[in-house]
Amino acid sequence: MEHLGLGWVLLASTLFGTAATGSRRDVRAITEKAMDMAQDSFDDQYQDCSRMMEEKLKTVNLTEFQNKAYADTWKRAAEHWQKQWGNSNPQVLPQEQAVAVLAYTDRGDLYKQFNTLVREGGRSREHYLQHFPFKTLHFFLTEAVHTLQKTQSPKCNSVYRGIKDIRFTAQLHQTVRFGQFASSSFNKSIAQKYGNDTLFFVNTCYGVSIRSFSFAPKHEEVLIPPYEVFKVTNVTSYSSRSIIHLESHGVCSNYNCALVNGRSSPREPPHLWSLLLAAAALAAVGRL
Repeated sequence: MEHLGLGWVLLASTLFGTAATGSRRDVRAITEKAMDMAQDSFDDQYQDCSRMMEEKLKTVNLTEFQNKAYADTWKRAAEHWQKQWGNSNPQVLPQEQAVAVLAYTDRGDLYKQFNTLVREGGRSREHYLQHFPFKTLHFFLTEAVHTLQKTQSPKCNSVYRGIKDIRFTAQLHQTVRFGQFASSSFNKSIAQKYGNDTLFFVNTCYGVSIRSFSFAPKHEEVLIPPYEVFKVTNVTSYSSRSIIHLESHGVCSNYNCALVNGRSSPREPPHLWSLLLAAAALAAVGRL
């Protein structure tokens, strides 16, 4: 009987230990974060300075492409563009803009690094000038959003955005921004695959479909720019997740033409594309 009792104790201990280990594996650290207007975001729309930006970026991109992951991704995107659309005429997006979108949708971690720094890149103009390493990508991605917006119909779309490991909170009627380039999808199921700790139902009037310029067209992605403002129309909080409904409420930018601020009227620059591609190629093989 003593042996039987000891056996039950050992069995119970084993089962408890297994269950506890399994529970620990299932537990994820969920961060709770309040939505706001993302005041530290670098939210430049580059209004009336596109040509000056292209000229200025000629001296910037060589430094930026010293980041090998960035250079590799840009080169891969450029090669994909050439294969898919190099001989197309006319083109919906200029080459630089299309490659920027492709680079953003690449399977690597570039978009995560990029958006982390977009969220904090607007702390000050000085911070942007000295510490924001994605000036080229930010500019051409923003320009791509502007270009696609002009051709998009309807102008406003209902999309979904799923977030993993962050449970966002918001107040009814509050105005908020994502403060980054926010990926969303026309397809709710696809959005939920990316995360279900917070699920956003979004009506966006400045986000654009990038399906035709994506490495993953099946994701039906809509890209929402960091400067779009939303009004919170409904919030539902559960123990396991939050559901937040957002309605487009215009735009708000704290920056415009930050890189060329104070310059005189624009003049026609030499074409930037060959410089971008050359810089990326050199960095990819470790020569920068």
